[in-house]
Amino acid sequence: MSRLPLSDKMLDLVARRFRTLGEPFRLRLLQSLEQGEKTVGELVQLLDGHQPNVSKHLQILHDAGLVSRRRDANSILYAISDPMVFKLCELVCRSAEKQTRKDYELLHPPLQRSKRG
Repeated sequence: MSRLPLSDKMLDLVARRFRTLGEPFRLRLLQSLEQGEKTVGELVQLLDGHQPNVSKHLQILHDAGLVSRRRDANSILYAISDPMVFKLCELVCRSAEKQTRKDYELLHPPLQRSKRG
């Protein structure tokens, strides 16, 4: 967190962003959009999802400012509007990986070699 105290309004905004990212399917959508813009139909196919569910989650991501959309003829294309989300995910993944390694080492300590003379 910031070294400066955050206002209640800012804390609410940060909490809302984390709640938005707290849904695995939304993270899968963001990951799919990392390679470039896609239509709802393309995302449905890529994620083996259902159109109403994909649309609902895209709307939530759009409302949070994480994805943008634009009309192209009869299609609506979705794209990442805030690439910082990937840096945040990378930080969280690194932290989770470190914690998992620590947990593993606690459960599986290295074998001690006996010292025989």
